[in-house]
Amino acid sequence: MEMKQINALITKFDESGLSKIKINKDGFEIEMEKATGLVAAPVQAVAAPVSAAAPVSAAPVAAATISGDTIDSPMVGTYYAAPSPESAPFIKVGDTVKKGQAVAVLEAMKIMNELEAEFDCKIIEILVKDGQAVEYDMPLFVVEKI
Repeated sequence: MEMKQINALITKFDESGLSKIKINKDGFEIEMEKATGLVAAPVQAVAAPVSAAAPVSAAPVAAATISGDTIDSPMVGTYYAAPSPESAPFIKVGDTVKKGQAVAVLEAMKIMNELEAEFDCKIIEILVKDGQAVEYDMPLFVVEKI
C-alpha cells in the first residue's frame, strides 16, 4: 500500500464514526484506534513490518483567520520546529527564508522528513506548536512571498 493510500485511509477513518479498525490484506496490516476523551492524542497505526502513529484530528486552523500565502503540510504527521530537542528552531517569526531552506521537520511513520520552503519568503506567523499533529494540506506558516 502506498503512502498516499495510507494517508487517505487515515483521513477517512478520522472522519468516520468508527472508533477502531483493523485491516489485513495481501500481507499489509494496519490497525487504528481513536482515543476517547476530550483531549486529542495520537493513536497507533501498525503497518507490517513498520509501526506508525496516526494522529487524531488536530484542531484545524480556521481559513478565515489566515490572510496571505501559506506553507502547508505535505503529509499527515507530527510537526517539529527544530532538528532535535536541544537545537534552535529552524525559523522564527520575521525570518527571511530562501527557496529550498528547511523550515521544519515532519515525522511520519517514524521517519523524519525536512520540510523545505518552495519559494523565497518572510515568515509572518507560525500556526502550529512544536510536537503538534498536523494533517495533509494544513497551513503551518503564514508567509509573505519575496
